[in-house]
Amino acid sequence: MRNTERGIALVTGASSGIGLATAQALRRDGYRVFGTSRKPMPDAADGIAMLICDVSNDASVQDVVDAVVGRAGRIDLLVNNAGIGLLGGAEESTTAQAKAVFDVNVFGVMRMTNAVLPVMRGQRRGRIVNLSSILGLIPAPYNALYASTKHAIEGYSESLDHEVRTQGIRIVLVEPGVTRTAFEENITRPDRPLAVYDTARADAQKLMREIVASGDPAEVVADAVVRAANAPSPRRRYTAGKAARQVRFVRRFLPEALVDNSLRKFNRLPD
Repeated sequence: MRNTERGIALVTGASSGIGLATAQALRRDGYRVFGTSRKPMPDAADGIAMLICDVSNDASVQDVVDAVVGRAGRIDLLVNNAGIGLLGGAEESTTAQAKAVFDVNVFGVMRMTNAVLPVMRGQRRGRIVNLSSILGLIPAPYNALYASTKHAIEGYSESLDHEVRTQGIRIVLVEPGVTRTAFEENITRPDRPLAVYDTARADAQKLMREIVASGDPAEVVADAVVRAANAPSPRRRYTAGKAARQVRFVRRFLPEALVDNSLRKFNRLPD
């Protein structure tokens, strides 16, 4: 733990996985950390204060921002981590389910950001770190809706950074690869499964379990968030883990046809 306090950090979705690891890493680095969860949780033994927040609810978002400012006087860092997954054919989700995923993964980020920006603007200082994904860089079969939310976050973050930079605020993306988290607990199933996708969906779920089991620990992502939070002149994007760096290189430099063939091979799809 540092002897001097770096600032006040607010981390959404901090009850487990990447969010919890990030909150702990920021606390060790000297931040006073407030974490959020959808259900009541006790404050952590390592000094992380837990607050209730549903990022899909405007009032809940404003309440948690007001609570942090009321207790700490400021917010120097917001880490938008809260999100949900969805694995299945794009056709297997109703528009209502698609809207629900976007409401958390995209509009939840926007709600939190809009609530925090006036605070940071008044301070003339602040940083917002948005958790994206390598699926914000590449397509992913049977992850169309989730990948779409991450593509949206990429564009939103990059545009917003240009808008608020003169106000002393920076927006930074962290792009994890596959991370070892509780797959079965965090994934959403399609709400109108179709028989034509049963076999392919099952294969995709099996592959996801395999790559999650061998994925990066959440601490790898947390370390990237800390770097993004503390860099005096931050890069726009920070990849987290070897696989994420490789995917970024492949997407940027290799021919599109080669990327397409490699993607199908990795996902065990026929040519």
